[in-house]
Amino acid sequence: MKLFNTLLLTVFFGISGFAQELTFKITGVTDTTVHLVKYVGSKLYYTDTAQLVNSKVTFDGSKQEPGILAVLMPGQSYFEFIYNNEKVNMETKSPNYVENMVIKKSLENQIFLDYMKYMKTSRDSANDLQKELTGLGEEETQKKIELTEQIQKLGKDVLAYQEKVVTDNHKTLVSKIIKMSTDIQIPDAPKDAEENPIDPAFGYKYFRDHFFDNIDLTDDRLVNTPVLQNKIEYFYSKNMLSQHPDSIIKYIFPVINSIPEESMMYQFFVSNVTTHFEKSKYMGMDKVKMHMVSNYYCALGENGKPKAHWMDEKKLEDLCENTKTQIRLVQGEVPPNLILPDSTNKKWYNLHEIDADYIILYFWDPGCGHCKKVTPKLQTLYDKKFKDRNIEIYSVGKATGDDFEDWKKFIKDNKLTFINVALTRPIYEQASENPYSLIPSKTTIESINYQATYDIYSTPRVWILDKDKKIIAKSLSIPQIETFLDELQGFKDVEKFFKMDENTEEIK
Repeated sequence: MKLFNTLLLTVFFGISGFAQELTFKITGVTDTTVHLVKYVGSKLYYTDTAQLVNSKVTFDGSKQEPGILAVLMPGQSYFEFIYNNEKVNMETKSPNYVENMVIKKSLENQIFLDYMKYMKTSRDSANDLQKELTGLGEEETQKKIELTEQIQKLGKDVLAYQEKVVTDNHKTLVSKIIKMSTDIQIPDAPKDAEENPIDPAFGYKYFRDHFFDNIDLTDDRLVNTPVLQNKIEYFYSKNMLSQHPDSIIKYIFPVINSIPEESMMYQFFVSNVTTHFEKSKYMGMDKVKMHMVSNYYCALGENGKPKAHWMDEKKLEDLCENTKTQIRLVQGEVPPNLILPDSTNKKWYNLHEIDADYIILYFWDPGCGHCKKVTPKLQTLYDKKFKDRNIEIYSVGKATGDDFEDWKKFIKDNKLTFINVALTRPIYEQASENPYSLIPSKTTIESINYQATYDIYSTPRVWILDKDKKIIAKSLSIPQIETFLDELQGFKDVEKFFKMDENTEEIK
C-alpha cells in the first residue's frame, strides 16, 4: 500500500548532511526479510535488505540518496516515506500501513502525513458534494448553485492550504514535492472593450507555457519521482501538444535548455523524451528522437565534451555517427539526392528533378521475399491510380554482382513501368575502378553509396516525398500508401485495391 498519492512523490539527490538510521516498527507481521526500494522515475529498484525481528527493522541511511524510498514487505505490499538526511523513525501496522502510520521522528514525513490527511478529507468532502449535485433534479436550481459554490470554495481552500504548507516549510524537500504536484493557476484572459476574450485559447496557452513553473528543474532530488515523470509525459502527450514532431521540438527544447547540463535532471529529461519518441507509434516522431540526439547527446557542452556525459564513449560515438545520416531522412527534410541509371545503363534519373506531385521513393532487393510481394503491388497502384494522378515511383533496386540479372528479370517479368534505377553491376565496377569517371559528370558520391546515404540496412524501405521533395511519410505498408495518397489528393472514398488489416506488414 502507498503512503503517498502517486501524484505527490519525489527525489534523487539532495541536501548534504550526516545520514541517519531508518527505523521502522511494523506490527502484525512475523519475522521476515524486508527490502528497501527507491524510485528511479516511476519505477522501483532494490537498494537494501534487512531482517524484521520482533516487529522492528533498521536500514543504514548512509547508503541512501535523499528521496522517496519504500519498505517492501512480503507479498509485494509496501509503504513509502521521504528520506532527506534526517533520522526516520516510523510505526505502522499490517495490512493497513497508511491508516496506521505514526511518525515518531522525521519532520519531512510528519509534514507530509498531515498534508495527506488533509487532502484525503477534502477529497472525500468534494466527492460527497459532487454526488449530491449530480443527484439533483432540473428544477432544483438554487440548490445546484449552492453546492457548486461549496465545491469551488473547497478547491480554493485546498489551494490556499497547499500554498501555506509550501511557504511555511520552504526549506524542506516535502515542500517541493507538494509544490510540484500543485496545478498551475490560470489568470483571467485579457478582454477587449466589449468584455470578450481577446484570445479564446489564452487559458490553454498559459497552461502550456507555464506548465513547469512549480517544478524546481535545478533540484536533482526531484528526478526520482513518479510525479516528475508523469508531468513530463503529460506535457508531450496529445493532452497538451499536437502530436507533430515540429510541435514537440518547439515546446520541449526550451524546457531542456533551461536545465543545467551536468545535472541528473538534464539526464532524466533528455533520456525520457528521447526514449519515448524512439518508441512512438505516431508517424514522423523519429524526427524528435534524431533532433534530441543531435542537440542533447552529440552537441558539445560548455566543457567542450558531448553533453551526454552519462553514456559510454564508444556507444555515443556510434550513436552520433548514425544520427548524422538518419536526421536527413525524417519528416519535413529534403532527403539526399540520387542520380542513378536504369537497366540499360544509358538513361540516368535525378530524384530531385522529377516533376511529380508526390514521389514514392522505394528501395528493394530482387532476392528479398517481402520485396517480391510488395513490388508488384506498387505496380498495380501505379497502373490503376498513381500514374494518372502525377504520382511517380522512384525505385532503387539492388543490382550489383549476381543481383544485376535478377533485378532486370524481375522488372521484365512483372512489367514494372515506373522508374527503376540501381547502382548496376557495370556502373559499380566502373566506379570501383575509377569513381571520377562518373563523379561529378554523371552522378554523386552519395548516389554511388546510396545504401549508406539512406541507411538501407534491410529491404524494402519507403519514403513519400511531396512536390518540393520534402519527406511527408515513411515506413508505410502498401495499403497505408494507397490510403495516405488517396486522402492527400481528395480521393478518400475511392475503391481500395489493398485493404488494411492486423496482418499488414509495414515497409520499414
